[in-house]
Amino acid sequence: MRFQLAQLRPQLTEVRRPLRAAGIVVICLLLGTCSQPPGILEQIRQSGVLRVVTRNSPTAYYLGVEGPEGPEYELASGFAKWLGVDVSFQVAPSGAVALSEILHNRAHIAAAGIVASDDRRSRLAFGPTYQLIKQHVVYRQRERPPRTAADLVGKRIEVIAGSTHAHALEALAAQVPGLAYTEIPAVDQLDLLARVSSGDIDYTVADSSEFSIGRHFHPDLRTAFELAESEPIAWAFNPRDDSLAPRVRAYFDKLKHDGTLASILERYYAAADRFDYLDSLNFVRRVQERLPELRPYFEEAGRETGVDWRLLAAIAYQESKFDPTATSPTGVRGLMMLTEDTAARVGVSDRLDPRSSIVGGARYLVEVHGKIPDRILEPDRTWLALAAYNVGFGHLEDARILTQRLGGDPDSWNDVRGRLPLLAQERWYAQLRHGYARGWEPVRFVDNIKNYRDVLVWLTGDPANQLRLVSSRPPVDAAD
Repeated sequence: MRFQLAQLRPQLTEVRRPLRAAGIVVICLLLGTCSQPPGILEQIRQSGVLRVVTRNSPTAYYLGVEGPEGPEYELASGFAKWLGVDVSFQVAPSGAVALSEILHNRAHIAAAGIVASDDRRSRLAFGPTYQLIKQHVVYRQRERPPRTAADLVGKRIEVIAGSTHAHALEALAAQVPGLAYTEIPAVDQLDLLARVSSGDIDYTVADSSEFSIGRHFHPDLRTAFELAESEPIAWAFNPRDDSLAPRVRAYFDKLKHDGTLASILERYYAAADRFDYLDSLNFVRRVQERLPELRPYFEEAGRETGVDWRLLAAIAYQESKFDPTATSPTGVRGLMMLTEDTAARVGVSDRLDPRSSIVGGARYLVEVHGKIPDRILEPDRTWLALAAYNVGFGHLEDARILTQRLGGDPDSWNDVRGRLPLLAQERWYAQLRHGYARGWEPVRFVDNIKNYRDVLVWLTGDPANQLRLVSSRPPVDAAD
């Protein structure tokens, strides 16, 4: 019908002056007999696909071990399921590009960790605020914390050039004489956090979401006072159609009511457990209480796959704390916390069965170990395999490539270990095939397992130099 109206337009233009009233009547009649194009919600239902534009970011969407992850990925996937349709994601290089995709009708919603500022609300429609991002002054724990804006005077402060942090400091400097700061272009927020941690600068400003990521590998950093008003995070959609807004509001109301929203945000932003003295004590206690029953299964899996049973026990403790019924919010289950896909691939039908889970985990480790280049010798080969077990082989390869680019040895675990956290920084992960990853997690994963294994060596009385890690021979093809 759009084509027919376009054909009529010249005729209407020609008669507009002598027959203005008649022309209006004709147009009204024509519009009255034509059906309006379906709204966005109806388009989604007719096509069966919700098109989502997002960003490759720790606060939005990224590739994990088994596929896409991220808070926006989970929220948008859940919304599509709630609507009864499939979901398709396209990744934009920035929030601004994501919003442009919405304005040009190339996506239905922008779920990209976008701040719903007043300026943006004048141009786009937004769903309900589901998260508030706070701007905090960040300092090093060993230093005296700043209590007020006056404490910032005379200090070395750096922020990202043109950022909302710089704008907030600009407004504050107008009220506080002597307050000065430096705007740094083309710098990552994690770089600035590292500069505070090293003592190169006194303070920076970070959003609460950014700080929750940075504190994983800068544990000596703390937040001081809040610098600016909280910024609302929400989904954006086309302002010319309001059919989607009621469904988005109802969906988030449901998530808030049943606790799903809080659970998703907590999972991605809460600090992970650390291996420390108290954890070591808990490990020894659980070894005494739970390992005797499980040890025959670890030894059996070791005989089948060639993996040292103490290494398997260390993995199991790191993954589940020796709890056979452990289940994560993302659906991984059992002693070795296997995903459904991984369990099926290694022949495990019941992930909650202790023996099946241990044997399956051992087979999976051998599978990953086999992907590591043959030239890499032990123990580096096993430590790299464990990192891939945790973060995914693609991300491990990215870290090895980055290690080589930065002058390190990609076959050395120690060198790769130092570069893995860089996968969380945009200026590095944007150059790599698999994008963002929580690179500090495989570092902690491997470190913890090495510590747990060392304790098991001591407890079982076997010297470490007699331990084999992962054998180069293929596993026995045994059915569960």
